[in-house]
Parts: sequence; C-alpha cells; structure tokens
Amino acid sequence: MRVTELPLFPLQTVLFPGGLLSLKVFEARYLDRASACLREQRPFGVVALRKGQEVRQGEEATVLEEIGVVAELLEVDSAQPGILQLRCRGTQRFRIERMRQQPDGLWIGTVEMLPDDEVQPPVETMHETVRGPANAIASLKGKGVEPFEEPYRFDNAGWVANRWCEILPIPLAAKQKLMELPDARVRLGLVDEYLRGKGVVG
Repeated sequence: MRVTELPLFPLQTVLFPGGLLSLKVFEARYLDRASACLREQRPFGVVALRKGQEVRQGEEATVLEEIGVVAELLEVDSAQPGILQLRCRGTQRFRIERMRQQPDGLWIGTVEMLPDDEVQPPVETMHETVRGPANAIASLKGKGVEPFEEPYRFDNAGWVANRWCEILPIPLAAKQKLMELPDARVRLGLVDEYLRGKGVVG
C-alpha cells in the first residue's frame, strides 16, 4: 500500500470515510497547517486521541490511535481574526508507521494507506437498520440540516455502517474500533446488533 507523510490533527472524535467534520481552528500550529493545506490543496490526517487534549496543556503526554482517516478540505471560513472554521470530508483510512513532533507541537506522520471498504450490499435482514439513516436525513433536512454528504449509498454496507457510527451515542474507543474493522458487513452487523439490543429496530 502507498506510504506518505501527513500532518496529523489529534482530536477527541473519530472521522469515518465518507463522513463530514467541522473544525474550529485557533492554535497557531493548526492555523498555519490548515492554511498551507488550503493553499496547496493537500489533505491532512485526523486521528483520535487515546490520551491527552486537543489543545496543548504544557508537558502533558499525548497518545494517538494508530489508525486514522485522511481529511480533505471542502470549505474554509475566516470570518473571525485568528480563527478558521473548516469543513472536511473523510476519505481513506491510514495506519501510522512513524511520527514525529515539530518544535511548534504539530505532529507529522509517516502513514500507510489502508484499502477502502469492499462495496457490499447490506444483508436483507438489516432492512430496518439500513432505513434508519434515511429517516434521520429526512428529519434533519426538515430542520435545514444536512447530516451526510450526497450521494447517499443505502446499497453499500460500509456507507450505512459508517453513517450510523457517526451518530450513535457510544464511547470514542468503540467508534475507533468500528472504524478500524476491515470488513464493512461485520461493522454493519455490530451496529445492527447494538440497535436491536437498544430496541431501536425490531
């Protein structure tokens, strides 16, 4: 698989391939990097924090997860001085092989790109689980909110699983494990099992 270098944004969230992420950037190291990514039309990596904070706290240790997702910039708003509002899209998963921290605190990772989910249709017994994101889209659109980016792929188990994982009220570590799973149908199966256990679907 392809190996490359990416600037890394450690966050207390998990980005999924095909997902949307809004970021408010105000630390100098990330302002500079976001501006460079915009100027050069380059992506960056979003990695969940296993330990530490998004905003640097003195000498506090930072531990990142090993697998993250490449983010590409869709929109940048600089309405306020010293603050950038970023809207990003998750694309491909990667595994961090090595990383280093620059003097300004920015992490740079040498990463191996991981294969995309194989496109597989959801199994027929998961019809209600597949319909769930469609209901969420209809409800939120009525409130003027676009939760997911088009095109909607209800015929793709990975797409459906990822959209559910983004909105489920589950711990960060659980979302990370789901994102890492290489088999989309297994991921959707775990989501379906969770929803049935909570009585969300019958």
